[in-house]
Amino acid sequence: MWNLSRRGFIEMGMSLIAGNALAQCAVDKLATPYKYGKLVLSASNHEGEYDSESVDCPFVFRHEGRFYMTFVAFDGKGYQTGLASSDDLVHWNKEGAILKRDAASDVLKYNVAMNWILRENGLYSPGEPVKVDGEYLGVYHAYPNAGLEQGAAVIGLCRSKDLRNWEAEAPALRPSDGAAWERGGLYKPCILKHEGKYYIFYNAKNQTEGAWHEQTGVAMSKDLNNWTRYANNPVIPNGGPGSPDEKFASDPCVLQVGGRWAFYYFGLDTKGKARDLVATGPDLFHAEKCKEIVVDVGPPGSVDSAYAHKPSIIAHNDDLYHFYCAVSRQGNKEIRGISVARSRPWL
Repeated sequence: MWNLSRRGFIEMGMSLIAGNALAQCAVDKLATPYKYGKLVLSASNHEGEYDSESVDCPFVFRHEGRFYMTFVAFDGKGYQTGLASSDDLVHWNKEGAILKRDAASDVLKYNVAMNWILRENGLYSPGEPVKVDGEYLGVYHAYPNAGLEQGAAVIGLCRSKDLRNWEAEAPALRPSDGAAWERGGLYKPCILKHEGKYYIFYNAKNQTEGAWHEQTGVAMSKDLNNWTRYANNPVIPNGGPGSPDEKFASDPCVLQVGGRWAFYYFGLDTKGKARDLVATGPDLFHAEKCKEIVVDVGPPGSVDSAYAHKPSIIAHNDDLYHFYCAVSRQGNKEIRGISVARSRPWL
């Protein structure tokens, strides 16, 4: 029996269709071909801790001269959000859970996964967080049931004065309010502000059970209270037969480079491979997919031999550091942690 959670669906690999239907686009200053080859953040493997089973979904930023990473941790019951810090983007120290589930909350009773903090938009900027009305602004998604991604998730905002203590607000986006492509539940959100308007990019699935598809869309707001979905969603749809994103086009990481936008995301093909891709566009609504794979799965025995997906990008000394969820297997056990690739070879 296949576990029809999202991870289980990635594992299914439904056919052996070959080929590539993506358009050409320039990946200059976007590529990160050089893998570190090791996990930089791992599960604690200590029963009862918030990160005992896995760590996932990195978001990396810079603050007061250090680097920080939020990550989604799983303890076998549900997701919570952790924080780690680093001086060099390679060696990370966990600082604990910063956004925890709340048994008294109908929304956060079992899960709360903060995926992004409003930051400078520039791909090659320092990547500092940006305050709104004196507070940092984050965005989370939460599943309604216990376990691994059980039920149709919602998306909401959260706020903090110190980046370590967060208060979650009521959901801003619900799958029931969206179009057919997102009715199965909402996934990893990415929030940014551009020209006086806020944007939440997010992926979603068309159905909760079975062989679903995931695609990426965007919603907009001027006041962070009233959100309107883009009429021509999804902005990153599934590719055609044989493409690396035929099944999933997911987990957006949207940043500005020059006068254009880079839409990093991960694709799932019909062979069951999940790897990071990128598209570019002149605005926030039109993304041309690049043919090249940005971070591919590794060979047998590597930390990302199963999946290399869920991008978070930050620049340092004009090099891009591309953090991603690296998944391998040891026998029947899945090893899910966080690794990094960059634009310059490792010494």
